[in-house]
Amino acid sequence: MKNNKKTSEEKVNTLGNNLFMIGFIAKNAPGLMFFYIFFDVLSSVPGMLANVVLLKYIIDTVTSGENLHRILIACLIFTSLIIIGGIGSTVFYEILLPKQREKLHYKLYSMIYEKAAKMDYEAYDNPKYYNDLVLAMNSMSERVDTVMSNAQDIVRLLVSIVSISAVIASIDPLCLVFIFLCVGFMIPMGRVIAKTNVKRQEAMTPLDRKNLYFSRVFYLQDYAKELRLSPAGKMIERRYDKNVRDRLFTITPFLRRQWQLYFCQESLPMTLIVYLGIALYMGYKAIVTKEVSLGDFVATFNGANSVSVYVFQLTSWFALGLHENALYIEKFRKFMSAEEKIVGGDLKKVYDSPVPIKLENVSFTYPGNDKPTLKNISLEIKPYQKIALVGYNGAGKTTLTNLLLRLYDVTEGRITVDGTDIRDWDIPSYHQNFAAVFQDFSLFGASVGENVSMSNNPDSKKVLDALKESNFKKKLSKGTDTILLREFDESGLSLSGGEAQKVAVARAFYKECPFAILDEPSANLDPVSEYALNESMTRAADDKTVIFISHRLSTTVMADVIYMLEKGEIVESGTHEELMAMNGKYAYMFNLQAEKYRDHQNDHE
Repeated sequence: MKNNKKTSEEKVNTLGNNLFMIGFIAKNAPGLMFFYIFFDVLSSVPGMLANVVLLKYIIDTVTSGENLHRILIACLIFTSLIIIGGIGSTVFYEILLPKQREKLHYKLYSMIYEKAAKMDYEAYDNPKYYNDLVLAMNSMSERVDTVMSNAQDIVRLLVSIVSISAVIASIDPLCLVFIFLCVGFMIPMGRVIAKTNVKRQEAMTPLDRKNLYFSRVFYLQDYAKELRLSPAGKMIERRYDKNVRDRLFTITPFLRRQWQLYFCQESLPMTLIVYLGIALYMGYKAIVTKEVSLGDFVATFNGANSVSVYVFQLTSWFALGLHENALYIEKFRKFMSAEEKIVGGDLKKVYDSPVPIKLENVSFTYPGNDKPTLKNISLEIKPYQKIALVGYNGAGKTTLTNLLLRLYDVTEGRITVDGTDIRDWDIPSYHQNFAAVFQDFSLFGASVGENVSMSNNPDSKKVLDALKESNFKKKLSKGTDTILLREFDESGLSLSGGEAQKVAVARAFYKECPFAILDEPSANLDPVSEYALNESMTRAADDKTVIFISHRLSTTVMADVIYMLEKGEIVESGTHEELMAMNGKYAYMFNLQAEKYRDHQNDHE
């Protein structure tokens, strides 16, 4: 009983999700679904009926010895209907449909992009949410098209089944009994086949995912160097070989089962009931009793065969397609209905100059983790200070800056800016107070000016000044209009890691705001560029509060206050001189780096 309930829920889910997408199409592209189905029926049904009605008419006319020009007239009528339907369909499919489909895809992805941009940063730490996002991004345009195509095929087949059945009923209603017997046997078998297909798909999904990984390894540039400089390619190929063997092992019993089911569904009922039953019954009436014509015999035989094939398609092929679509649509719906946790307040305030920032007993635990990443952090950042956060990997430095930027909310305690809890702020207004450069920064397929200003209307002079401050010296053929990356421009400029980082750092100098947060700003820079950046950051501190993270402790020398973090707690704080005098953990780390630098320098001497 429990299994039956689960199956029922799956059916409702399959139907509900497909209807949801049909509703989305109807709302955002009114009339598209109707015309998509109408023109398909218009172009296909006359041809289907010709196989039954026209063939019957031709045979009856020939056997009765009537004027054969009637056959020509009937053929011309059917041909005209087919041509008219074909012209209408061609105009729709080749001219109207592509435009409407593009508009529909635009509305769909506008919704997805808007939702993705608003969702909490924390959502990207959730594998389930991230998978839903990736599926929505990669497959929903295809799913919209498939839903329309499935609806179109289902309506076309139903119209054909009803039309042909009506013709057969007008010849001999008893023939419908044979068809109903055939259909009555095929429908439950079709459900079993659909369930088997779904189970096969579910069993193959993890193996399909592995195949996608193999494809990424061999076509993405990220892996190109390692593949060429090591035997890693052979290692991955062996895993690919194993995955293929696993696929064959997994799919074989399903294929054997499906062959048996298809034979039982299609071959047996169609052979015994349609081919044999109707052939004998109508053949007897046509040849022995002369109650029906030879055309009636051919029409009922062909019609019954067509109806059986259409029922087979509806119960087997489309059942799998509808369920597969429903799985993707379900993920899309969950993604679109996900609620934001980082909710803004009413305060809209952007400061012209720095104000105090306080962290009061701040603790934070990532979702799904048992242990806190930050524990009871309390500190005050005064206006115009340069604050350095140092510590080993995993100490909580980046997490702390993410909390300051309100990419996450604190688990305990609070953060205030000018005495106001940051959770009371309108989020876009709050973010206007900060310029941030991340360790894992990104450049966009846009102009240099747009990449620095992060807007559509960059101030060229300010962009150039900001690039100068970050020590960017690459020649720009079109000035700040020079396009970066090659996604939208084949002649787009490619930058080295250090050059790209300087463009990212320039964002902090471009933006007029009171606070700058720099996470490893000199990670990809050479010592000369690092020194120049440090000088620029010192100048920037004249009108900004600067909070930076650095593993190179030579950078931290210029900080007003250094906070040493370990296992989520502040273990030391003070100026460089004060911490060195303490001869504690910071001094140990600094001396270790200085010793390595001296050893490296001696080796070169």
